Amino acid sequence: MKDLIGLAFILSIVFGGLYLLTRPAKKLTTEEFERRAKEGAGMLGAGMMGLQKILDPAAEKAAIVQEDFRQGYLDGEQESGDDNDKGERLKGEKGKGI
Repeated sequence: MKDLIGLAFILSIVFGGLYLLTRPAKKLTTEEFERRAKEGAGMLGAGMMGLQKILDPAAEKAAIVQEDFRQGYLDGEQESGDDNDKGERLKGEKGKGI
């Protein structure tokens, strides 16, 4: 009897999953799509990122680096958009005898 209950439970999960995968998707308007894109990953995405940080410590460093790239930091320095910063820094290094 327990076997039949377990089999019925597993089959209901399988058929429920197939139904959810094959049902037609709702049509999104452009405004609704843009609104959802602005909202970001949401609670599920934030929870999964937290779990990933716990399981894989390198993921936390990767998330920090990605956030730095979004803010315009590259190699720990703020990118200004012009090449004058790099030229001045290189001239200073040449004077040190490197």
